[in-house]
Amino acid sequence: MAIKRSIKRLIFLTLSILMLVSAWTASPSRAAVPKLDQIRVAIFMQLPGKYVDTTAAATFSSAGGMNVGLRQPDGIHNWFSVAAAAQIRFAAEDYKVNVFESTNFSSALAVYKRIQTAKGAGYLTSIAKNGAIVYQVLEGTYNTAADATAAQSKWTADGELSKLAGGFKPVLQGPLHLESAPLASKADAAAAASSFGAAGIDAFVAVRSLQNGVVSYSVMVGAAVTDAELQIIKAAAAKAPGGSSLKEADPQSAYLLIRNDHSLSAKAESSSELYTFAGSDTKVSVSPAAADPIKLTERSNRTYRGLFELSELNGRMAVINELPFEQYLYSVVGVEMYPTWPSEALKAQAVAARSYALNKGFGFQIAHVVDTTLSQAYYGTGSERPTTIAAVNETEGEVALYEGKVIEALFSANGGGITADAKEIWNNSIAYLQSVKSPDASSEAGLHYWYRVVLPSGAIGYIRDDLLDETGQTTAAGSRIMQVNTNGTKVRKHPLIQDAVPLIAQADIGTKVVVIEKTIESNSMSWVRGPYSPQEMLTAMNVRLKTKLSGPVNTIEVSQRGPSGRATEILVNGQVLLVDKPDALRGTLGVQGSLPSTLFKIDETAKVVMLGAGSSTRTKPRDSQPVYTIGAGGKVEEASNANLFILDGDENVRAATKEPSFRFVGTGNGHGVGLSQYGALSLAQQGYDYQYILKYYYKDVTIAKE
Repeated sequence: MAIKRSIKRLIFLTLSILMLVSAWTASPSRAAVPKLDQIRVAIFMQLPGKYVDTTAAATFSSAGGMNVGLRQPDGIHNWFSVAAAAQIRFAAEDYKVNVFESTNFSSALAVYKRIQTAKGAGYLTSIAKNGAIVYQVLEGTYNTAADATAAQSKWTADGELSKLAGGFKPVLQGPLHLESAPLASKADAAAAASSFGAAGIDAFVAVRSLQNGVVSYSVMVGAAVTDAELQIIKAAAAKAPGGSSLKEADPQSAYLLIRNDHSLSAKAESSSELYTFAGSDTKVSVSPAAADPIKLTERSNRTYRGLFELSELNGRMAVINELPFEQYLYSVVGVEMYPTWPSEALKAQAVAARSYALNKGFGFQIAHVVDTTLSQAYYGTGSERPTTIAAVNETEGEVALYEGKVIEALFSANGGGITADAKEIWNNSIAYLQSVKSPDASSEAGLHYWYRVVLPSGAIGYIRDDLLDETGQTTAAGSRIMQVNTNGTKVRKHPLIQDAVPLIAQADIGTKVVVIEKTIESNSMSWVRGPYSPQEMLTAMNVRLKTKLSGPVNTIEVSQRGPSGRATEILVNGQVLLVDKPDALRGTLGVQGSLPSTLFKIDETAKVVMLGAGSSTRTKPRDSQPVYTIGAGGKVEEASNANLFILDGDENVRAATKEPSFRFVGTGNGHGVGLSQYGALSLAQQGYDYQYILKYYYKDVTIAKE
């Protein structure tokens, strides 16, 4: 028995050791890395609360030609081809306003330009009617007759338009049509449409697919808003050849109605085809016929890989670019980083961009991502470079994981020396998105310094260093005096060339200025905005705030900061500024655009704390009593000038003002969470590889590949 017990103990011990060795030597478990073959990128879409960027029409062309068809559950069914380099336009078949029509092209063009000036969605089209070519100016892409009627009233009341239209009263066009039986060819349909046009009735060629998959052409007659109006058109059409056989077109089935469009050429002799699509759940496909990409005119003439899908979403046309996922990243990396940066930085960006897109899934209802920085910037083939393509290919399929899940790999341009904790930006803690020191000063390499100076007039602004010379002179307080070396030197509000921002002044050769401070040119790392007046700040804040502020704005101060030092709470006149999340402070406090980051200090230029007898203090502007200064020779007088210059114990000069204004001095660009792109540049320049860079910015992640 003892022997058996010993054998049992030996067997148990052996099994235990084997299990332990197995635990030590087994391959670590790996979560499945998600795979995405094709990505859908929303270029235009109306998705309230998430993304709204729409276009009335989408114009496509490709050097190798295109195929147009319909996307159905079993795949794409091509209907017809478009010749190489030819343009083709698409719009939704909805309600529009016929603002003007005439046989005179110049008159129609003038009305069309007025519509454009007035920010309308215009189309300049032509149609054969009453034995002549009639030019129609249509406006709008309205989902309901009520919306179109409101627009009709607006254009009727437009005095400038009325003068150009010469008494023509805007009328509505709708999506209800009569339709002929299928015809043998497009040419036959065009001839039949001309026959109805000769009778004074609007008629269009249409294309659709029959049940057996054969593509057919027909004639669509009229463009009615109501069924009653359609019956009137039916009675008139019955008098024309073939009119008695017309049927009401099924508005739920997919078809494309063709108009001649002169909007792009602005010439009577030159037009492109405008296809308006209809039918519930219709998805029009535009794909390349060869290897050449497709150009989308309305998106800055950018060209794109893959195909386009057009549909209606929330009453507006949605334009989706669908392409291979990895090829999408070729462009993203080229937009988000400079293609000339080191390959390890580009590879870090490729993995981050891939992880971000996979983490989001179908984040936009019918698309994974959008093409702006709301997701990540995507500009098509124009931003691809051999270096960005290589960075994507060399990291193909690699993603960053935390606890087996693809992370939300957020990134921003510049962390400002320290990245943000997710909580101080969005009030939401994420374990792998914590604050870390970031070597971001690489954005300042090669930039000019600027001097903040006081002009003889007392005005304060910035002059670039190469436009000033030393004089060897100083003020009585020890401040440097420099002189301008170029006529017409521009004195700017910020240490940066900004043509959209008004100048402080201009100075000529020999003008002497007093230097307050020297600073690097505003860039992705360091920046200055302001000073802004109380009214400018009040206007900017009230544009974005749900609960409006009442003026005047006397004080703006940071009351709370997060782990990285970013502002998380702001007091205005002592009251908390109510925003949804701390990152919203960038937009809320921005005048003429958002502040670059929330890592800033606020210079309340009128705020001065004065020490009096018995260590008592007075703070301007809360204390409204006047301030007196003692000048040279002991002369006492009230400080009534707009500016007051204060010298501290370290001989730093501060420009205070009599009236409140607010200057923001900050670092960093973007929300600051996750990977800093300029930080990645610096680390790559120091010899670190892309995996180190990613693990530096995303705490405790692993890099995995399918």
